[in-house]
Amino acid sequence: MTQKILIIEDEEGIVHLLKLYLKDAGYNVVAASDGADGLALHAREHPDLVILDIMLPAIDGFEVCRRIRAWSKTPILMLTARGDEEDRIQGLDLGADDYLVKPFSPRELVSRVRAILRRVESSEAGETRSTSGTQSSADKSVLRFPGLTIDLPARRVEVNGVEVALTPTEFDLLALLAQSPERVFTREILMNKVWGYDYLGDGHTIDVHISALRKKIEANSEQRYIKTVWRVGYRFVEAGIGIDVSRAAGNGTADAGGTTVGSLLLWHRPA
Repeated sequence: MTQKILIIEDEEGIVHLLKLYLKDAGYNVVAASDGADGLALHAREHPDLVILDIMLPAIDGFEVCRRIRAWSKTPILMLTARGDEEDRIQGLDLGADDYLVKPFSPRELVSRVRAILRRVESSEAGETRSTSGTQSSADKSVLRFPGLTIDLPARRVEVNGVEVALTPTEFDLLALLAQSPERVFTREILMNKVWGYDYLGDGHTIDVHISALRKKIEANSEQRYIKTVWRVGYRFVEAGIGIDVSRAAGNGTADAGGTTVGSLLLWHRPA
């Protein structure tokens, strides 16, 4: 069955262009020019994915995302003209699966759409396998770390025994890192493995998703699982680490990714 894409965007030129590229890629496309009509179309059409602009008249994209997430798991790709990273993280926190900053390449958008839908299909297949698999095979697919449990078949994550809701993108990032503790993953590798297409130079996309992931798995924990490898990428720390403020204060300050002072590597979570 042909998959259906809902575009909620008030700029007619962008809607026209996206329709051309998405239809050419084999998708059915419906569109709304404001948040209220978008919500009505979502309820009526049950799309497979929503492309959602943040800056909408009447009801903005953040509120539309919040309302969709209240009743549906439909994947959401947000479009934003804003340069503030917090706006992007806010969209991911509300349940968006990915984002693109305007202006963007229509071909990149189609690649993102394909990657998101592929991850969703993989997630649904994993949930089906987890309910039908044996207990012994399931046990082998559960990763356990101090304060953190990752159930790979069920795509479920618990922090200190409490389940944490991750988007498919966030789960895939965490699973990839956690299955190879201490291995350094470059942004290029993460983009290729998780998004499913070649790295296009926007490493900030990875950084924003990692920031959102950290907020969810580290906010109420003393552990810090994901470390930034300065100018390279990220790695997962199997034992987790605590924050030693006194040592950091005594040896200089670190930026959002961390910095090397002598042989000591200092880290802190982005503000």
